Amino acid sequence: MNKIAIILAVVFAVNLSSAQTKKVGGVEIPTSETFGEHTLSLNGAGTRSKLWIDLYVGGLYLNAKSSNAKEIMNSDEAMAVKLQIVSRLVSSSKMVSAVEEGFESSTNGDVAPLQSKIDQFISFFGEEIKKGDVFDITYQPGKGVVSYKNGKEKGVIEGMDFKKALFGIWLSKNPVDDGLKEDMLGK
Repeated sequence: MNKIAIILAVVFAVNLSSAQTKKVGGVEIPTSETFGEHTLSLNGAGTRSKLWIDLYVGGLYLNAKSSNAKEIMNSDEAMAVKLQIVSRLVSSSKMVSAVEEGFESSTNGDVAPLQSKIDQFISFFGEEIKKGDVFDITYQPGKGVVSYKNGKEKGVIEGMDFKKALFGIWLSKNPVDDGLKEDMLGK
């Protein structure tokens, strides 16, 4: 009788654990996350690749499922993008370049009004980046964009204009990766 109870407990624990994460690109990512007072659910996730090399797994977390990129970008609701680095080729300088390019695309080249906020955001990537590092880029209404690296808060940037441009890196008409955008939108 005790053996059956132990086996059932193990099976239940394994099933519960797999229900709380989703495997994407070889990485287990949580199906829900809490940032500040906001608990968000995974909307969709995919892998950012360049020249056939996987760079990071990106997940979009929202209050409620949505496949409408424009509504998500314009929403004043809590949301987050989780980036888990899966390649040793991702360095601080390469991440900074990628973020700068992302803002250029997201704003159609009109970065001047946001430049000081973009510079502040870029500073969050100044430390060495290693395979396995996790960046959580969150929007918390009333607070702004709050960024974390490996669970440690890196800083806060206020303003819906910045939030829209930032999330536009992945969700705009000119996203960093079309396939990743579709995956994040759950399509």
